[in-house]
Amino acid sequence: MSDVKYAEDLTVGELIELGSHTVTESELVEFAGRWDPQDFHVDRAAAEQGWFGGLIASGVHSMAVLQRLSVLGVYRHLSVIGGRGLRDVRFRRPVRPGDTLTGTMRIDEVVLDDRGRGLVTSTGQLLGSDGAVVFSVVTEAYVRRRPTPDAS
Repeated sequence: MSDVKYAEDLTVGELIELGSHTVTESELVEFAGRWDPQDFHVDRAAAEQGWFGGLIASGVHSMAVLQRLSVLGVYRHLSVIGGRGLRDVRFRRPVRPGDTLTGTMRIDEVVLDDRGRGLVTSTGQLLGSDGAVVFSVVTEAYVRRRPTPDAS
């Protein structure tokens, strides 16, 4: 695959646009019903009487949206080994039915090692339709280094 990128191909400070996803009410309720069945995620009447005044997406759903956008926009083009960790997970504003979320990823650090890999640290964000951040997370992932040509 000639379009594969390696750790050395990433530029610290680079901001990558990941595309958008609109969260429908049916998707929101279906996801939460399976993975986070709290009333403010799955029961419209109860949610309207609750703290948020209506249905909101599960935080896990927001994380899943950013992950999908990250894979489609970046990770499927990288020679990824696997994730190392997540930190600074922040749910900044509720996601509501009909919200269009736009993802971004900023490359914060690339540390190359002598084991054929680089540890890539990035900050991912989801922005709501109004441009405000609704979710953010710092991700660490191992990415393969560019193979060296065979000297034989």
